[in-house]
Amino acid sequence: MTKPILSFEFFPPKTQEGMDKLHATRKQLAQLNPEFFSVTFGAGGSTRDRTLETVIEIQREGHEAAPHLSCIGSTRESIRAILDEYKSHGIRHIVALRGDMPSGMACAGEFRYANELVEFIRAETGDWFRIEVAAYPEFHPQAISAQADLANFKRKVDAGADAAITQYFYNADAYFNFVDECTAMGITIPIVPGIMPIGNFSQLARFSDACGAEIPRWMRLKLQGYGDDSAAIRACGLDVVTDLCERLLKGGAPGLHFYTLNHAGLISTIWQRLGL
Repeated sequence: MTKPILSFEFFPPKTQEGMDKLHATRKQLAQLNPEFFSVTFGAGGSTRDRTLETVIEIQREGHEAAPHLSCIGSTRESIRAILDEYKSHGIRHIVALRGDMPSGMACAGEFRYANELVEFIRAETGDWFRIEVAAYPEFHPQAISAQADLANFKRKVDAGADAAITQYFYNADAYFNFVDECTAMGITIPIVPGIMPIGNFSQLARFSDACGAEIPRWMRLKLQGYGDDSAAIRACGLDVVTDLCERLLKGGAPGLHFYTLNHAGLISTIWQRLGL
């Protein structure tokens, strides 16, 4: 088996304490030799400066950094300025997303969909950037239908995406079915599963309800049954997520992209259990 592509997602911290914590997390996860670290970008570019700052820090430490870039609520001019800024710092990797509409904003801006952003990045910068896009094995919560969501994904690939990272999920079959359907449509880019470790069930349930990620009923009931026993939730979560990762890698997934929430502990344990 070829060595799986490993990557980690962080969010830019708001405080010095958060930055110190993230530095320690990065140091721990860097030992796993990831391909890159990605850094999120708030709705409407609300964390633009902090995203850039975090990305530059990661690069300074000798790792590849991939800033997220969301286009909702943005103008071509503002996206062009961000791309120029990233280029000037030698950043060559971007996660291009539609993003969420900032609260109180009535207009989507000059870009409506992620494929328009990918198209724009390619037109402006050629092949300077490696572009990752999002994929939804359980389909985007706002998609009209599964078919429409697949067609939307293909538009992003046709616009020039190099690879995709999925929304997290806990049903491996959803991922394999999605990849099969993409292959049938002639999509050949790597589709890397996004993995969300489980440390806090109420937080996970909140995230999942917001983003449309399915928590299987058996898993939801089992985790709910532990109540406030955080050690039991973590232990059960480690088993569930390790099994999922094992199944994905055995089934041919090109790698794993972990949503870290700026924590390293659970991921390090999962990686050890996988024997990678």
